[in-house]
Amino acid sequence: MPAVQERKRVVICEEIYHEGGPVAEKPLRRAAGIAIIKNPYAGSYVEDITPFMKDLEPLGLSLAKDVIKALGIAAEEVEGYGKGAIVGEGGELEHGALWHVPGGYAMRDILHATKAIVPSTKKVGGVGARLDVPITHVNASYVRSHFDAMEVGVADGPRADEMAVILIMTSGSRIHARVGGLAAKDIEGKDGLR
Repeated sequence: MPAVQERKRVVICEEIYHEGGPVAEKPLRRAAGIAIIKNPYAGSYVEDITPFMKDLEPLGLSLAKDVIKALGIAAEEVEGYGKGAIVGEGGELEHGALWHVPGGYAMRDILHATKAIVPSTKKVGGVGARLDVPITHVNASYVRSHFDAMEVGVADGPRADEMAVILIMTSGSRIHARVGGLAAKDIEGKDGLR
């Protein structure tokens, strides 16, 4: 495969102080990294697309580092994560699935001992399409306080022959989480679920 051709990168960070309730002592930080890349398979059907996953690995690591930097915390302090992809109109949904391994494993490598699967979503969309990327706790998918999502997109992408690949990390739970369930402090960390 040819090298990954990145047109632009957007890194954003939100600081959430409250959601209508009391102001938190420590705001929740959610950061997203979005890379707009050329889709080498746009415009035609290719049976074996898996080699491109290996090509995406360096981009995954680079983007993950940018997201942690935007959060302004150490990798060990990251509590939530998620990933996604928006495939431009000339591509197909399966092209977005190519981001599962390089995006997810990049975050898991940088965050070290994470146990939970990295939640994911993808879609085909036009220029300016937005995506709600799911977020869960990095070590236990059943930690209800960390069920979240972040809507992201780029105004001028993805173009028809591009993809937007996305990584998201957070510093904690929803700012006013109070609906019970497994608490982060009670994680056993055996199976990535509890």
